[in-house]
Amino acid sequence: MAMIQRYTDLQDAVILDAGCGIGVYVAHFRAYSDNVHGVDIDPERVAEASQLLPNIRVASAEQLPYPDNMFDVVLSHEVLEHVGDDRAAVSEAVRVLKPGGRLVVFVPNRWYPFETHGVMWRGQYHFGNKFFINYLPNVWRNKLAPHVRAYTGHELKRLFDGHPGHFVAHKRIFAGYDNLIKRHPRLGRALRSLTYALERTPLQVLGLSHFLVYQKGA
Repeated sequence: MAMIQRYTDLQDAVILDAGCGIGVYVAHFRAYSDNVHGVDIDPERVAEASQLLPNIRVASAEQLPYPDNMFDVVLSHEVLEHVGDDRAAVSEAVRVLKPGGRLVVFVPNRWYPFETHGVMWRGQYHFGNKFFINYLPNVWRNKLAPHVRAYTGHELKRLFDGHPGHFVAHKRIFAGYDNLIKRHPRLGRALRSLTYALERTPLQVLGLSHFLVYQKGA
């Protein structure tokens, strides 16, 4: 949340989490605004989120059920890599933003040494981190991981071609090790300090995810 807050004004904003899952970020955003919305493609997740949160709907990121120029902030957190048409999902997010509104995007980095979503091998899905899969040429990489994309910086920014606006921020970030910190606080905090330090060096190119903020033009 700290990174999102650094580049957006959440106070009393109209906010959309496009791909909200069970509503974790929606719940966080409601500390700043009552006008928070979420959509997800999975009806079961929407049903679970709706038990505690208002304004959660079943919808695709490629076809958002909102009018133009509605939101001050749109979040797309590890969503674009899963949708059928990532360019359409970006276009929809920009469409529903108000002029001057900001889209915050997190997606997997192609140069992170591991594919974190697992791979398909001989007709079976194998869970877990797989080393160097994303370093393979697309023709092989996409056969092993056809269910998820990973982006270079150029590929990610190219999704915004043709839209009025500009990039406010773009960096590669490493994992925060939140779960590890809960189980092993000293080790988790040490790893977090190390990887956060790497983000300030040329090795940030190997970060887990891209963090990108785009501001819609007038």
